[in-house]
Amino acid sequence: MPLQSFQNTFAGNPLDRASDRRTDAEWLAGQLASSESLGVALWNGKPLVEKTKDGGMQIAYLPARMADELAGGRERLLFLGLWQETAVFAVDLEGTADPAQGPVQGLGEFKELRTIAAQLPATDAAILATAKSMFEWRRRHQYCAACGQPSETMDGGWKRQCPSCQVEHFPRTDPVVIMLAVHGERCMVGRQEIWPKGMFSALAGFLEPGESIEEACARELAEEAGLKTVRVRYHSTQPWPYPSSLMIGLIAEVEDEDATPDQTELSEVRWFSREEARALVRGEIPDTFCPQPMAIAHQLIKAWAFEE
Repeated sequence: MPLQSFQNTFAGNPLDRASDRRTDAEWLAGQLASSESLGVALWNGKPLVEKTKDGGMQIAYLPARMADELAGGRERLLFLGLWQETAVFAVDLEGTADPAQGPVQGLGEFKELRTIAAQLPATDAAILATAKSMFEWRRRHQYCAACGQPSETMDGGWKRQCPSCQVEHFPRTDPVVIMLAVHGERCMVGRQEIWPKGMFSALAGFLEPGESIEEACARELAEEAGLKTVRVRYHSTQPWPYPSSLMIGLIAEVEDEDATPDQTELSEVRWFSREEARALVRGEIPDTFCPQPMAIAHQLIKAWAFEE
């Protein structure tokens, strides 16, 4: 549930996940059959949305019973949680035929979540990110990692169990450190060759086993830019449903500005003063830009540029 802290896009899911209800098959069945319950549809990872009067987007909810019918069984269903007393489910649709031209015609259209995230209410974006991450996990983990046999969905879609060896499988989130390197009154951003021309961003990398957040931050800055980290402070986190990561946003103080891009992860680095960083987030530097506000990298640069 939402907390009183800085929230990035895809954070702030307003639903009560009601995890204690997930194992109650009878209760879940009753909620699916209820005329009050709601359904969220995703097709090949794209959520069903509708336009609002002010030109934005919002979730196009279905009756939960319709979502149940479209699912054709519990394998493609997910119990998302409760909105106050109302149960909310999600259905995972696949295939080449657009359901908006078929069974859900007239109820909305399927759009890429990344494309429309900024147009959605923050709470809707967070709900959809949860559903998308969970369905990506389902698609990638349909077989038991222990014995290779097909697994079955359990607990409202939040667990898979192998009927052959009984091993239980749970969704995993991959932790990623993303850090803005700073030295005195300057910050450093880098770019990868495959990115759009002129785009610079904070550096990032996956945590490795047996590694702390601070150690991962220091390692990534050393590997990618040859910088020695002196101090690390936390900013915020961002659930990132591509497919299922948690971006851990950090400000990293480094020893000097002697940065050298490794030419593998990074092709170029640039240092910006606070005033230049402010211009960067405002989009005022010709031919140079940073990620959009929905990305935690943007928020890290902005937070440092405007801090007092």
